[in-house]
Amino acid sequence: MNISMYQASAPRFANMLNNLAGILDKAAAHAEAKKIDPQVLLASRLYPDMFALARQVQIACDNAKGAVARLAGVEVPKHEDTERTFDELKARIAKTVAFVNSIRPAQVDGSENRDIRLKLGKREVDWKGLQYLLGFALPNFYFHVMTAYAILRHNGVELGKQDYIGNP
Repeated sequence: MNISMYQASAPRFANMLNNLAGILDKAAAHAEAKKIDPQVLLASRLYPDMFALARQVQIACDNAKGAVARLAGVEVPKHEDTERTFDELKARIAKTVAFVNSIRPAQVDGSENRDIRLKLGKREVDWKGLQYLLGFALPNFYFHVMTAYAILRHNGVELGKQDYIGNP
């Protein structure tokens, strides 16, 4: 059985982003119930040299929209990194999911050998589509979603594996 590039990317990104939105809902409810300033959670990080929760969510969104756009051969939408509340982060997630869902399977399928070039810091990296998706885009995306989950779990938000995995 073959799996299409579309099925390996767009639905997976959208599903996990929707799960992340649900996780943020639980975080907001936790902050309200425990009388915690939401900014404390949004600024929390696992370690001083890691990004805070809000940035983890922004990067997860950037990875999803960027990967699907590159695989589809369309321009990557630009999102300003101005979100400072749970509602604003959820709006960014919704905007990202809407973009991901706007890409049709025919735009992504067959992109296994598409040339993908990314600027990472001071260097440029070249991949073929399949290598990019499986070796960079998906692992990077999941890293940031999982880090957001871990930040909130570490801060006492009652989350479980099902919140992360959702209904695949």
